[in-house]
Amino acid sequence: MGNRLLRSSTVSDRLFDAFVYAYAAFVLVITLYPFLHVAAISLNDSIDTVRGGITIYPRKFTLKNYEMIFSYQHLGTGFRNSALRTLIGTVLGVISSSMLAYTLSRKDFQGRRFVSVFLALTMYVSGGLIPFFLLIRELNLINTFAVYILPGIVSAFNVFVVRSFIDGLPYALQESAKIDGANDFTIYWRIILPLTKPALATIALFVAVGHWNSWFDTYLFNSQAEHLTTLQYELMKVLQSTQSSVDYRARNMNEVMAHISPESVKMAITMVVTLPILFVYPFLQRYFVKGMTLGAVKS
Repeated sequence: MGNRLLRSSTVSDRLFDAFVYAYAAFVLVITLYPFLHVAAISLNDSIDTVRGGITIYPRKFTLKNYEMIFSYQHLGTGFRNSALRTLIGTVLGVISSSMLAYTLSRKDFQGRRFVSVFLALTMYVSGGLIPFFLLIRELNLINTFAVYILPGIVSAFNVFVVRSFIDGLPYALQESAKIDGANDFTIYWRIILPLTKPALATIALFVAVGHWNSWFDTYLFNSQAEHLTTLQYELMKVLQSTQSSVDYRARNMNEVMAHISPESVKMAITMVVTLPILFVYPFLQRYFVKGMTLGAVKS
């Protein structure tokens, strides 16, 4: 009787494991398929792509699609500006948000409740696009690189994530440092920042992805300054030219497009703008998960 029950439980366990593995494989396939499909089209011959039927591997392998987009005169400029705004914007955004979060976490800061409520309101109430544009124009930020950095240098959401994490730290650490003669900046720089690495990595990922994927601010403020274009804005112009057959101002583009389909160009540029994020995210994933869980729990 016991052997029969043991065999029955073993069979049921194996069936359950097989179901779990099959389900995990199914989720993996449907998750990776869109990315592999885009990669296959970007690496496939453009004329052959028009026939359709491309799945997860190229039917006629070629690198001409990537050669074409890398020869596009504005792509290098857009990549450089996107990389610069992502690097500078992330560093300044993390430092600014963490400094404000540390200030709001201080129990001796009498205006912490008012500032917190004010920041929370900015997450729900906006002045609108037109007042924002007029403000940027009055600040003389149009056709400048600073328009990518200054307007969003502090995010209310990021401030609350870091402040929640700091509130979970023992306040005695700050008190003991003050007794030893440390000033507020020393406490922030040498105690708070090292202990809040998971939260900082979390908001750094948010800020970096936001800067890297942004294109609308380029369209609004820097569309007339070609030297300030961004990679995503160039991708938007390619998508627009694909849908409406509008020339996106490349030299001899009409002749090139006769041999390379817009669909292949679109997929190739999509791969170019996606790969940097895929390379960065695995290094920040463990900090990201820890920051999102511990940052919301108070001791």
